[in-house]
Amino acid sequence: MTLKSLLIAGLMTISASLMAQKKTPTLDELLWGGKTFWNYQPQRLYTAWAGDRALELTPTEARKLTDKDKKVYPEVLFTLDEVNASVDTALGKVRNLAMGRFLYASEPLVFFTTNKGQLLYDFEQKKVVWSTTTTAGESHNDFHAPSRQEAFVRGDNLFVRTAEGQVLQVTTDGSRNIVYGQPVHRDEFGIKSGTYWSPKGALLAFYRMDQSMVTDYPLVDIEHRIAEVAPTKYPMAGETSHEVTIGIFNPRTQATVYLQAGNPKDRYFSNISWSPDERTIYVFEAPRSQKSFDIVAYDAQTGARKAVLYSESNEKYAEPQEPLAFLPWDESQFLFQSQRDGYNHLYLFNLKTNTYRQVTKGQFVVLSLDAFNSDTKSVIISSNESHPLRHNYYAVHLKTGKRTLLDSGTGVHVASFSPSGRYAIDRWNSPTVDARTELMATATRKTVTLLDATDPLKEFALPEITSGSIKADDGATDLYYRLVKPTDFDPAKKYPTVVYVYGGPHARNVLESRRYDARGWELYMAAKGYVVFVLDNRGSSERGFAFESATYRHLGDVEMRDQVSGVNFLKTLPYVDADRIGVHGWSFGGFMTTNLMCSYPEIFKVGVAGGPVIDWKFYEVMYGERYMGTPQNNPEGYASSSLLPKAKNLKGRLQIIHGYNDPVCVPQHTLSFLRACIDADTQPDLFLYPNQEHNMNGHDRIHLHERITRYFEDHLK
Repeated sequence: MTLKSLLIAGLMTISASLMAQKKTPTLDELLWGGKTFWNYQPQRLYTAWAGDRALELTPTEARKLTDKDKKVYPEVLFTLDEVNASVDTALGKVRNLAMGRFLYASEPLVFFTTNKGQLLYDFEQKKVVWSTTTTAGESHNDFHAPSRQEAFVRGDNLFVRTAEGQVLQVTTDGSRNIVYGQPVHRDEFGIKSGTYWSPKGALLAFYRMDQSMVTDYPLVDIEHRIAEVAPTKYPMAGETSHEVTIGIFNPRTQATVYLQAGNPKDRYFSNISWSPDERTIYVFEAPRSQKSFDIVAYDAQTGARKAVLYSESNEKYAEPQEPLAFLPWDESQFLFQSQRDGYNHLYLFNLKTNTYRQVTKGQFVVLSLDAFNSDTKSVIISSNESHPLRHNYYAVHLKTGKRTLLDSGTGVHVASFSPSGRYAIDRWNSPTVDARTELMATATRKTVTLLDATDPLKEFALPEITSGSIKADDGATDLYYRLVKPTDFDPAKKYPTVVYVYGGPHARNVLESRRYDARGWELYMAAKGYVVFVLDNRGSSERGFAFESATYRHLGDVEMRDQVSGVNFLKTLPYVDADRIGVHGWSFGGFMTTNLMCSYPEIFKVGVAGGPVIDWKFYEVMYGERYMGTPQNNPEGYASSSLLPKAKNLKGRLQIIHGYNDPVCVPQHTLSFLRACIDADTQPDLFLYPNQEHNMNGHDRIHLHERITRYFEDHLK
């Protein structure tokens, strides 16, 4: 043996010895829902902004973070005992200061919710300055800080509680058919709320959704002695959808008007925004085809339609996701977001001239609009301008369009900004930075490190994780991947490989974050001797409209071809056993898993498909029709995307897992596929989770991932 060979052998022996001294992680330690999961998360600071004061919150103390000589000196502002000493016993107790909300930029007030009410605590005067009691059965609570009013839903109706504690009933005919004050359109179009307070709280806009015409899907509740039907309203693609209107309630007069938007049938209303003077309300309106949208202004007092400010159309789809954002220093101008040039960018609209101009431009995606800085007349955004796998913050000067990078320019950053936009608390990580929290002055980009946490999983034997790119099936488009090697990797061995896939719209799996965003289950599989490969195919998010819409009207086709390109790359790796390749995914990933197993049975030997879409005609109107059209106007696309005719092609071992009460990908998907397999004499396996919906919650997640792992252990290894 040569000297070089001896050295290599020696190094491998030492490495193996060191690895053996480390622990092997369990699912309980790696996955949310595990009994010890939180013990193995990087240390983090819980922070908030009280105006421009950065605060650190613990369960028992609120501390001001001050910068002196580039060091951080926590200064205790108030304690849990001080708060509870001033709270009326009728309100119960505040349990955790970290649950406080600092809603006032210029006042030393913090908002707390107890099990009996709500209160505002003045942490300078050390006393409660306002409180109100709440009642059982309230949901969708929407507290408005300036007016101290709150909207909430109880018994299917909408109510408003005034600052004085008076409860006003806004609606009286609420039911499971007539829904008030809740998100509509199945939470698509960026809709996260059902109520929208005007800036000063004089008026409350709210959704009314009539779903009496929508078909019930018959889910079953087995918690009773005799199981009961628990139907959910589910508008399937091409079928009758619900009808939405928007009301405006005046708490002072207790009068309600509705926007005069015309017939709501087959229309979508989203991104409700208020003018700063509360006189006008703006709504993004789209037809059911989703090929266009308008920004429409309405009179907030009468509900009368005033004007269409902006219109946009696209031969595929136009998808508004964010509301208007008025400039704090000029109420006659607002920003809106659009993909009209192929990438999501900011546009500035001038109400005085009824004109707009593009503010950001380039082959990158504006991910979010996060803050304004009135001092510099700039807006702060998150984007992936520096690299498609990164999330970084930039200050954009609205007059010149100049963009200034605020953070390190690497990794994935998630920041909270002070109300003035002058400061930020930036939490970020990268493949070389485990978890860092920095206090930043946005004008100077100067930072102070508040916490540089290490990864507590370092006590475990962990795999090597790398990232790179390959070409898509078109031979031109870059696709990014994550590759997880077995923990005890030996380049001379051949390993079974699992392709983890999602692949659908509005999601991605690979980022330049800690471990390239690898999931805990991937580390678990690596410890059991598997290669895990994850590829973001065309159709996934944050790559621009052409990339994301390449799958239009034929979901699954382009995505699968790209995933096969990924497998072809895997086959070039000498340690990948091409005869032992499996695939796993959930939801859209379950659709992809089943599709790949049936379309490429010569490649994929074992699959685990969770909550899969099987036939897009069984999926919901808003999402399904955006990307597929309707079964009536795209029969060929629906036929080619359906997995029912492909059931006859199944050769390998396929485990389908479904939440028994799934209201998103309803069980009809899985049941229909099983029927098709029975008719075709193919043999999938099935596992159900009673009392669980689309995703498994609590400790059931641990059971789920052990189930997934065992299936690969039994049939792929």
